[in-house]
Amino acid sequence: MATERDPFDPRCAAFYCRAMELLHEAKVPFMVGGAFALARHAGVSRFTKDFDIFIRPSDAERAIGAFAAASYRTELTAPYWIAKAFHEDLFVDLIWSSGNGVATVDDEWFDHATEDEVLGMPSLLVPAEEMIWQKAYIMERERFDGADVLHVIHARAEELDWDRLMRRFADHWHVLLAHLVLFGFAYPTERHRVPERVMRELVARLERDMSRAHDGDHVTQATLLSRYQYVDDVGTGKYKDARLLPPADLTDGDIEECA
Repeated sequence: MATERDPFDPRCAAFYCRAMELLHEAKVPFMVGGAFALARHAGVSRFTKDFDIFIRPSDAERAIGAFAAASYRTELTAPYWIAKAFHEDLFVDLIWSSGNGVATVDDEWFDHATEDEVLGMPSLLVPAEEMIWQKAYIMERERFDGADVLHVIHARAEELDWDRLMRRFADHWHVLLAHLVLFGFAYPTERHRVPERVMRELVARLERDMSRAHDGDHVTQATLLSRYQYVDDVGTGKYKDARLLPPADLTDGDIEECA
C-alpha cells in the first residue's frame, strides 16, 4: 500500500515530476540520484521523502530560481554544495557537490550519465562511478553509505570504469582501497570481480606510503569522512582541517554552514 512517504504515492510523484518539468523548462541539465539511481545501479530499493537532483555548480542559481518562480519555498542550505525546494513535507535536494566539497559535479558526470525513466519521464541518472565516489566518503555516526558502495560494486563490478574511478579518488585512493577491502570481506566469493590490476596498484601505493616519512603540517583528512566526529581534532588546533585545502578548498564560513 502506498504511504504518504512513498515516492510512488500520487502526491509525491506529482511533486517530483513537476520538479523535473521545471528544470526542463528552465533548460537546466540535471541527473537524478539518490534512491532512484541506487535502485538502477545496485537493485536496492530504499525510497525516502526527498528527491536528489544533481546539477552543475554554474546552474545552481538558475535551478533555485525556477522553483522560487513556481512559488515553491527554497533554501540555500549550504552555498558550496546543496539547496532545497519544498512542497509541504516533501522536498527536492538540488546538489552540485558533496558535503565535504570533494565530489563536485562536472561535465564527466553528464558524459557518463545513464539514460533511464524516472516516474515515467525520460531522465538521466548519475553514473555508478560517481555515485561510488560521492558515497564512499559518507561515514557519519548516524549515516554510513558503505553498504551502498558495496552493493553498487556487487551489481556493476564488470561494467565499472575502474580507471576513471581511481582517477576520481586521486590522492584519496586510501578511501577507495578501504571500501574494496570491505567488499572482499563482505563478499569473499565475489572478490575476484574487482580487477586484480586495481587491487595490486592500490596495494602497491599503500606499500610505498608505509615506507615514506610524512613530514610537514599536521593535517587531518578525517573531516572529509565526517563533519561531526572529528571536530575536537581541528578545534584544538592540533590538526589543520583538510576541507580547507585542495581539492575541497572550503572556507571557514562554508564549514560553519554545514556544522
